[in-house]
Amino acid sequence: MSARILVVDDQPANVRLLEAKLQAEYFDVCTAVDGFAAIEVAKAEQPDLILLDVMMPGMDGYETCRLLKDEPRTRHIPVVMVTALDQRDDRIRGLESGADDFLTKPIDDVTLFARVRSLLRLKTVLDELRHRESSDALSHVMAEPIGEGESVSQAVVISADSRAATRYAAAMPAQVRTQVETEPAKGIEAARGQVDLLVIDLTSPGFDGLRLCARIRSDAATRQLPIIAVVNPGDVPTAVRALDLGVNDIIHRPVDAGEMMARATTQLRRKRYADRLRSQLDESLEMAITDPLTGLHNRRYIASRLHQAIESSNHGGAPVSLLIADIDHFKSINDHFGHEGGDYVLRGFAERLLRDLRALDLAARYGGEEFVIVMPGAGLAEAKAASERLRASIASEPFRVGDGRSTPVTVSIGCAQALDGESAESLLRRADEALYTAKGEGRNRVEAAAA
Repeated sequence: MSARILVVDDQPANVRLLEAKLQAEYFDVCTAVDGFAAIEVAKAEQPDLILLDVMMPGMDGYETCRLLKDEPRTRHIPVVMVTALDQRDDRIRGLESGADDFLTKPIDDVTLFARVRSLLRLKTVLDELRHRESSDALSHVMAEPIGEGESVSQAVVISADSRAATRYAAAMPAQVRTQVETEPAKGIEAARGQVDLLVIDLTSPGFDGLRLCARIRSDAATRQLPIIAVVNPGDVPTAVRALDLGVNDIIHRPVDAGEMMARATTQLRRKRYADRLRSQLDESLEMAITDPLTGLHNRRYIASRLHQAIESSNHGGAPVSLLIADIDHFKSINDHFGHEGGDYVLRGFAERLLRDLRALDLAARYGGEEFVIVMPGAGLAEAKAASERLRASIASEPFRVGDGRSTPVTVSIGCAQALDGESAESLLRRADEALYTAKGEGRNRVEAAAA
C-alpha cells in the first residue's frame, strides 16, 4: 500500500532515518521541521498520514496535533505521535490531543509499519466516503467530544478473564454503556447488535483472540465495528498480526484506565464520523433519484429502470408496460389556488398513485403535472385496467388545496405495452401519443396505444 507520509521532527538525523525507512517501503515522504511548518505542509500537500514528534521548539507536538485536528482541511488525516517520552501521562495527553496513535522511541520497524498500514486502510475508506459527499456539514464531527449531543454509545468487552474484562469496562468513557462477555460466541452475538466499540483480550488463554478478530471482520454485520485489542507487552507478532487482520488499535497489559478511555474515545469519535458520512451519502443518493415535492422517483431514475425492464423483456424476460398520466387542467388549478394549492394536488396525486399500484410498479414524476409508471411483467390489458383504477381513484373525491379548501381533479392516461425489440424511447412516444388522444377525446379517460 503506497501513500504520502509527512514526517515532522526538528532533528535532521531523525527525519533522514524515518524518511529512508519509509521510502524503502515505497512510501512517498514529505517533511517539516516544526509544528508551524507541519500545519502548512499538511494543508498544502494533504498527506495520507503524519508522523509527528512531540518535543519540538516553538510549538510542541501536542499543540500541533490539536491545531491539525481543529483545521477542517487536515482533521481527517491520521496523526501518529513518535517520541522518546514513555510515561503514562504523555501517552494519554497525546491521545487526548487528537492523535490516532502514540509510539515510543526506539520504534520497532515491524510495529511502525503495521500501525501505518492499519491507519492508511482506514483513511482509504473514509476518503472514499468523503469524496462522494462534498458537503462540509460534517466537518465538525471529528472534533466533538463523545456524548455531546449524542445518545449513549454501546461497547462489548470479550475476555476469558472476567475480572480483567470488568476493569476494561470500567475504563470506558462515561457516555458508554458496556457489556462484558467471557465466551466468544456470545461476544459475536452481542457485537451484531447496536454496538459502537469492541474490546477483545488477545491474552485470554480460553480462546483464540486473533481468530475471533478475523471472524468479526469477515461478518458483514460487524465489518465496520472498531476493535481495540489487548495484548501482552513485547508480544510484537500478535500485535502486528492483529493490526493486519483489521484491528483498529492496540493497548498493552497491564491496561491503564486513562489510556483505555483515551483510545476508546478516539475510536468512538472516528466511528461516529464514518457513520455520519455514510448516512449523508445515503441521503445524497436518495435525493439524486427522488422528486423532492412528491417523494416519487425522478425522471432520470425512471428512464434508467425503463431501459433495464425493456432490455430484460427483449431478451426473453417478462413483458413490460408503461403508463403516462397527466393531471387535467392543472394550470387552472395553479391560477385559482396558487402554486401552493398546486403543490397540494401534486402530493395528493402521488399518494393515490402509490396506493393504487402494485408493489413492483415504479412511479415517477416525469415533469410538471406529468407522471410515468413502469409496470414490469404486465401486458396491455393489465396496464389498461390499472390505468382505469387510477383514473377512477383520482376522480373519486376532491383534493385538498390548503386552508380547508378542496377541488375536484381528473387525470388523462395513455398506456402502451413494449413490442418485441422496441426501444424505451419508442415506447414512451407511443404512450405519449395515447395520452394526447385521451386529452383530445375530452380528458378524464384512458387510451391504450395500438400494438
